[in-house]
Amino acid sequence: MTGPHDPTELPAKEAVGAEDLFAIDLRVGRVLAVEPFPEARKPAWKLTVDFGPVVGVLRTSAQVTNYAEDELVGRQVVGAVNLGNRRIAGFESQFLVLGGLEPDGTVRLLAPDADLPPGAPVA
Repeated sequence: MTGPHDPTELPAKEAVGAEDLFAIDLRVGRVLAVEPFPEARKPAWKLTVDFGPVVGVLRTSAQVTNYAEDELVGRQVVGAVNLGNRRIAGFESQFLVLGGLEPDGTVRLLAPDADLPPGAPVA
């Protein structure tokens, strides 16, 4: 299947220093709640995620409607928690949830392969 995110067509990005990557605070969180987001331009959920006692509970908008609500609640996700807040259709998104892209742009969420405590750093 081809599409805008087809890895056979997508060029590599330019090299960056390790300090640029390590400046991003990537943490493991657990999805606590999922709400519809009908105001969004593209189909999306509002996710509430627990990132542990230091980072706390944060909310985001995510175009992951390929997952049902019951597939998301309780699931561990990886988030970039220090990119600042962004307003999306009147909703304040506080972090970026990470996923891999299928060739057609469908997001497949990243998650650790073992249960980790909320707030665990990603190395």
